[in-house]
Amino acid sequence: MEERGGYGQFCPVAMAAEILCTRWTALIVRELLSGTTRFNDLRRGVPRMSPSLLSKRLKELEKGGVIATVRSAGGSVEYRLTPAGEELRPIVMAMGFWGQRWVESTLSLKNLDPSLLMWDMRRKLNPEPLPPERCTIQFQYPELPTARQNWWLVIEDGNVDLCGFDPGYELNLLVRCSLKVMTAIWMGLTVVRAEIEAGRLELDGEPSIANSMQRWLGLSPFAVESRRVPDPTGKFSELA
Repeated sequence: MEERGGYGQFCPVAMAAEILCTRWTALIVRELLSGTTRFNDLRRGVPRMSPSLLSKRLKELEKGGVIATVRSAGGSVEYRLTPAGEELRPIVMAMGFWGQRWVESTLSLKNLDPSLLMWDMRRKLNPEPLPPERCTIQFQYPELPTARQNWWLVIEDGNVDLCGFDPGYELNLLVRCSLKVMTAIWMGLTVVRAEIEAGRLELDGEPSIANSMQRWLGLSPFAVESRRVPDPTGKFSELA
């Protein structure tokens, strides 16, 4: 059961925490800051969150003045950040950079989710190094159950679509590795070339697309942050 009472303090930190520190709320704000506006797309960004709880959190954020509900001419509902919501951008980014810098990478790599990883990759993919015509890239994670092994990114006219089923287009590149390896690349903990040389990543397809993978893949916005790890004495050192 969730605690429903507030902190009962006049401190602005306490008042902000009452709105922003309930479970899942920061991740919903992260998705909104990334440009997501529709309910079903928000669900893809927080795939382990129930629809009912997502709906509840959105209502709480609206009540708190963080978002506004906008209905389009066609009747569909979108969620837009208010100026107060937009001001959370540096706060949420700082949380992400802190986590990348200080949270042990082996812990983060236990939280693997192919649907969330592929959704993030779709958002950040850079189409510029890819051919101007339609390009289809399949990602295969052999260790996963059959229904979650294969994912396709379809890039056309600068737009990127994610498919959990074969879209039926000619395949330009097959990327095969474990979900852990691809997550580590996405988080900036390793690079494409190192994983190929170690035999943990296989690329099969057009050489130009394979050779430019590190450039078109894009990375987590927090991947640029160097990590801090303890040495045997307990002191912290930098790890890119």
